[in-house]
Amino acid sequence: MTQPSHDEQAASSPEDLREQVEHTRQELGQTVQELAAKTDVKARAQETAVAVKEQAGQKAAELSGQIKAKAADAAHLVQDKLPDPVKEKAAQAAEQVKAKAGQAGQVLQDKTPEPLRERAGQIAPLVRENRTALFTAAGALLAALLLLRRRRGKG
Repeated sequence: MTQPSHDEQAASSPEDLREQVEHTRQELGQTVQELAAKTDVKARAQETAVAVKEQAGQKAAELSGQIKAKAADAAHLVQDKLPDPVKEKAAQAAEQVKAKAGQAGQVLQDKTPEPLRERAGQIAPLVRENRTALFTAAGALLAALLLLRRRRGKG
């Protein structure tokens, strides 16, 4: 039998011995769990990947904010450098375009039948959700029409 270390006292009773054994078992169990966690390469790699992903997201958000701030600064610098007559003409042109667009929108709305407006209101969210697919389909249709036209022109 081994001798107790200097830190351990010899058990004076069977109950003390049982407590020491239980304590040693718990320490051994914790040590085994720690060693198992260190050897679980997949879990450690996943933890590292999550940490790196979070850091990248934070850095991207930080950079995005910096880029937005610099773009706003650049826009202000350009605006400050523009001569006043150019600023005034640009503001007038913007107001005219806005007014014309409002008028055109009102005429279009007045002339569009109610059932068509209702149907357009139902379709608009679907179009917004599937924008990429619609643009792809429109591009394919345009390419097909151009090929058809080219073939007819040669024939």
